Amino acid sequence: MFETIIGGLVGGIFRVIPEVMTYFDKKNERAHELSMQDKQVEFEKIKGAQKMDEIGASNQGEWNQGYLNALKEAISVQGQKTGYTKIDAFNALMRPLIAFQWVILLYPASLIATFVLNVLAGADPLVTLQKVFGPDERAIAAGIINFFFLNRVFDKTRV
Repeated sequence: MFETIIGGLVGGIFRVIPEVMTYFDKKNERAHELSMQDKQVEFEKIKGAQKMDEIGASNQGEWNQGYLNALKEAISVQGQKTGYTKIDAFNALMRPLIAFQWVILLYPASLIATFVLNVLAGADPLVTLQKVFGPDERAIAAGIINFFFLNRVFDKTRV
């Protein structure tokens, strides 16, 4: 009888072992399946963000092209003659007059006035000159010089 009980227990244990193994195997499969679904969701999110970036870049490119076309049209219209001599002469003088007004008269006058007022207030002239004619003013002066002189060199060398 003792042998029957031990045989039943051993048989029961051998019968339970595959069930326990199957349970852990299915548990691992479910965990793997959930992990794969999480990866798939993450991948879809990345794909969606990339697609949105592509759409944004495409829209930006279209906007830039439209802007450049409008700018080109505006520049070409500015150069067209109206047929009225006085109006065409006035239009031809606008850019040089504005450049003369701002580059030669107003901007230097504001710099000189700032310098004089600071010196009259008792500031050191060299320190005031460095403050008044700082990096921004040097960049503006370099831009003006490049526009008026260097641009002409490039215009002459273009074929």
